[in-house]
Amino acid sequence: MTQRSKTHAAGVSPSPTELLAQLIAFDTTSAKSNLPLISFVRDYLATHGVASHLVPSEDGHKASLFATIGPERDGGVGLSGHSDCVPVDGQRWTSDPFVLRLANGKLYGRGSCDMKGFIACVLASVPLFVKAKLTEPIHIVISYDEEVGCVGVRPMIGKLGDNLPKPRLIVVGEPSNMMVIAAQKRIDSYVTTVTGLEGHSSAPARGVNAIEYASKLVLEMKRIAAELAETEIDARFDPPNSTAVVGKIAGGTATNIIPETSVLKWQVRSLPTTSPETIPARLMDYAKNSLLPEMSAISPKAAIETIRTDNAPGLHAELDSPAVALAMKLTGEKTPHAVSYATEAGLFEQAGCAAVICGPGDIAQAHMADEYVSVAQLEGCMAFLAKLADELSA
Repeated sequence: MTQRSKTHAAGVSPSPTELLAQLIAFDTTSAKSNLPLISFVRDYLATHGVASHLVPSEDGHKASLFATIGPERDGGVGLSGHSDCVPVDGQRWTSDPFVLRLANGKLYGRGSCDMKGFIACVLASVPLFVKAKLTEPIHIVISYDEEVGCVGVRPMIGKLGDNLPKPRLIVVGEPSNMMVIAAQKRIDSYVTTVTGLEGHSSAPARGVNAIEYASKLVLEMKRIAAELAETEIDARFDPPNSTAVVGKIAGGTATNIIPETSVLKWQVRSLPTTSPETIPARLMDYAKNSLLPEMSAISPKAAIETIRTDNAPGLHAELDSPAVALAMKLTGEKTPHAVSYATEAGLFEQAGCAAVICGPGDIAQAHMADEYVSVAQLEGCMAFLAKLADELSA
């Protein structure tokens, strides 16, 4: 069974599955514009009498959306989701990733889990929110380019309390199986460029092999991370320690040329209580004290340079956080959880909005071929949002 984008009959509220089908039909891979999806959401909200505000990107090719239902003021609850999704290139899907497919209670499609399922539930709940006698506002927050560094939400957060109402708390609907997540790791991404000395491969000692020295950095990074794994542990997380991973390495020209340059792209995921500078600082100390003297003895132009390309702050909500308390009340959970993936929650927390993560779907399905969210998870999210409306109503 497939679900395709369609116009709903006047006066009939679409289900979250029907809305998800329409959202999935928009290819909002981060490299592409999300404006068609945003236009669809804006028109949908307008049919329910809900005005929305756009915060466009600098080039105008993308936009975040902010809408308020209920009293037009600060306070209330923000429901935050990102519109972009990861690519399908190179993945083996068993059906069109941009056509929603229902099979055995699972809804397949790119972004169904991460995180258009949550957005679909929020939109499907708009008629209920509009009819409710809200004493506090409910804010709908949809951003762009979360998958490439939480890019789109930052300028929108900058307008909270000024051009836009500032919610007192935020629910980020990333896939959590509708469990309450009160903590997430911080992510910092880096690029390290190793510059050596090119030469003929018949005389390797006369050159500085950038790939060899980059490889030594990788091994040292692994050693540092392993040491931290024994000394800094938080059992709430899986894995329970800070991690460092090299995601991409490039360098060299040919097998008979000593490579002059090698570039590492790597990432650190830190526990909320661990300084994000620990691993990169120790790695650069190793580069400065152990590698560069060897390299410079052959070539004074040898260098190892590292820059941080982006970051997403961790979430470290206290147990008495109003966001955590509300989410636990609505779900009935007794103990909040922690996750190793990153979301926009930490950015909202830094801006003074208490934040919590709670949304439909399993993160294990995100970014995979045949990504899916279960119908049961959407139903659970709809129940959560209905309880939220009751909680904020007179």
